[in-house]
Amino acid sequence: MSLILENIDRQVGGESHIKDVNLELQPGSFNVLLGRTLAGKTTLMRLMAGLDSPTHGRLIMNDQDVTGVSVRHRNVSMVYQQFINYPSLTVYNNIASPLKLAKVPRAEVDRRVRNIAEMLHIEHLLDRLPLELSGGQQQRTAMGRALVKDADVVLFDEPLVNLDYKLREEFREELRAVFSERNCIAVYATTEPAEALALGGNTAVLHEGRLLQYGRTEDVYHRPQDILTAEMFSEPSINILDGVVSGEELTFDRKTYFSLDRYLKRLPAGEYRFGVRASHISLTPQTSNDITLHMIVDLAEISGSETFLHVHDERFNMTVYLEGIHEFSVDASVTLYLPAHKMYVFDQQGAVAHTPMHLGGS
Repeated sequence: MSLILENIDRQVGGESHIKDVNLELQPGSFNVLLGRTLAGKTTLMRLMAGLDSPTHGRLIMNDQDVTGVSVRHRNVSMVYQQFINYPSLTVYNNIASPLKLAKVPRAEVDRRVRNIAEMLHIEHLLDRLPLELSGGQQQRTAMGRALVKDADVVLFDEPLVNLDYKLREEFREELRAVFSERNCIAVYATTEPAEALALGGNTAVLHEGRLLQYGRTEDVYHRPQDILTAEMFSEPSINILDGVVSGEELTFDRKTYFSLDRYLKRLPAGEYRFGVRASHISLTPQTSNDITLHMIVDLAEISGSETFLHVHDERFNMTVYLEGIHEFSVDASVTLYLPAHKMYVFDQQGAVAHTPMHLGGS
């Protein structure tokens, strides 16, 4: 069972929410929709579910055109951000509700409910009411109700956003395990690049209703086709530096020149935009080809055992990710080292001109 979106547009009140999206999801695939708020993730999922209809284009499921088919006649389940459960029903009956509506035999209902509950580690909670559950248990119940239908397509609209960090990590692991045993299509929306990487599978990057890139999650992360995809798929956002290549040298200010490594030497002379991830910048040189920049500290933002260092000079602002706790005074001078062999290069139109050969690490 495949799901194909052909030239999909969705307009509401003259405003375009989805623009010319073409996407093909394969049976048994786990797919992440990654994009900022209002990127079009929820709109696209509602179109997949049949809750809304496209203004233009077609949706094809299992070789059948279902563009005008309502959600009632599609074998689709959806899990939302909020813990949507029936408060007067036990966990067992919440999970069983779609099967009972479909008039599935009682013995089969019981088998499937207990199987899903065990898979989600809530088998001991089947007699409880939703208000007696923790947030994570409530979300597992809502997820169980979506999974018990054995739907062809299961849609997750940022289902973990209201849970704490530890619960989110546990859920991600459980989701991967659950869908490794199913042949349905899973679609998971998130605003967080780290979550997309943790879930794996495939990722579709969305921006302002447009599909920027789709492919294996690691490939999209390591090989963005354009500057927007690189920015969407980085947390914090990838640092962009405007520079000029001439001969075998690179300059950002036409005063200081750096030698290009053997890969960047292949670039034709001209103006480019150089991208470097925050985690690739260091306080000490890593190779002889590192680019040295002298910056001014704006803020050292400590988050747990990590530090996000925000700096600037007269040309640009940058963010550096550092493991551990590092204290810096505001307006202090700091020297940073950028690894030339890990830099992305984009042309002035934003298309990728060079992808790093060394793609290890984050």
